[in-house]
Amino acid sequence: MTCDSAGILDMGIDMASTTRRWLPPLLAAAGLGVMVGLGAYTFHEAQGTSYLSNDPKACINCHIMNEQYDGWMHGPHGRVTTCNDCHVPQDVVGKYLTKAEHGWRHSKAFTLNDFHEPIRITPSSLEVVLNNCVRCHDSMVHSVTSPTAIYPTALEPAATNCVHCHARVAHGSTR
Repeated sequence: MTCDSAGILDMGIDMASTTRRWLPPLLAAAGLGVMVGLGAYTFHEAQGTSYLSNDPKACINCHIMNEQYDGWMHGPHGRVTTCNDCHVPQDVVGKYLTKAEHGWRHSKAFTLNDFHEPIRITPSSLEVVLNNCVRCHDSMVHSVTSPTAIYPTALEPAATNCVHCHARVAHGSTR
């Protein structure tokens, strides 16, 4: 340590190198803080926690689902099911992974305004729906879904697509 001509103590600290060393982590932390803050704000404003519930009203947080919700509510499934009974796997891990995937895809689509209207089900979501159709209606559809019931020599079961013929059952028209 020395004193300069004005009597200010010089402790040998190079401020330029200290700034260069601490500036990148400080900027990264600030950027991360802004991203987390914006994400939390968006999650709050979009009522994100409602999507973790089993309440079908969470599905109409977005206006694009109103017709499907009304069709479900006034149809036979509205008395005995929730959206989650059909649209997510029934195991806990699969359920929340699917909800996270749907949430990400839906929030991205609505933020970027690049969704198809009317909405369309993705192939992976259709697979979940079809598995849940068979799960609930197995006793009624076993002869159709069993590969040996119709084609005893089939090596693989034919893809059963309940929605192909029963598209308006769960989300029947309200008109």
